[in-house]
Amino acid sequence: MLRVTVALTFALYTAFVLVMVKECAFLRPLIGMIWRDYQKAAMVFSALLLFNSGVAIYQLLRRLTLADTGDKLAFIENQLRGQSTISRELTKRLLEDQ
Repeated sequence: MLRVTVALTFALYTAFVLVMVKECAFLRPLIGMIWRDYQKAAMVFSALLLFNSGVAIYQLLRRLTLADTGDKLAFIENQLRGQSTISRELTKRLLEDQ
């Protein structure tokens, strides 16, 4: 899940940077002066944007992919402790479908 989060974060960041470069095309002649004067602020903003969007994407992925995990694990534990095991139940279901 961490790899997906990093990939989505950088894809989102790249899209944001490309949109900003396109929208601020009129500032191209002044790019050297702007970068020299605002380099530190731009780097801090970029780092904060990457971190916050990464955390938001990670939380969203956790919420979507790990829904009801505790309930699922409790069900499996009950199945393992009970008389009928999961493998027997699955085997019976597969044989019934054929």
